[in-house]
Amino acid sequence: MNIFKKIALSAAIVATFATVSAPAFAAEEHKDKNVVVRAAADATKAKVEEAISIAEKGDKTAFIAAVAEARQLQKEFRYEQTERLRQKLNDKLSAAREAATQDNMSDATVAIKAAAEYVKEMREIYDAAHK
Repeated sequence: MNIFKKIALSAAIVATFATVSAPAFAAEEHKDKNVVVRAAADATKAKVEEAISIAEKGDKTAFIAAVAEARQLQKEFRYEQTERLRQKLNDKLSAAREAATQDNMSDATVAIKAAAEYVKEMREIYDAAHK
């Protein structure tokens, strides 16, 4: 009788773990990675253009916020052939933020315009490979 109880308890524990762990280890829903990358590219481009217009107005705090958001958005713009450009873009965005933090909006404007060129080049490479 004691062995029967142990077997029944073990079976119940195994069944519980099986029902709980199956959804936890289930595959993630299929996402079209191209859609995610395109959306990130468009959002990054829009945010960089917004930062350029803010820099021309001279609003330091709004500029820093826009650059910070662009830095977050560009992280999703992942494509193997543009990875080095993405790193350079991140460097330019960091330089723009740092220049604005030091009240040097002219250098910040130059850096953000260079970042816009990197975004444009990355998008051209990505679009050429995904026609």
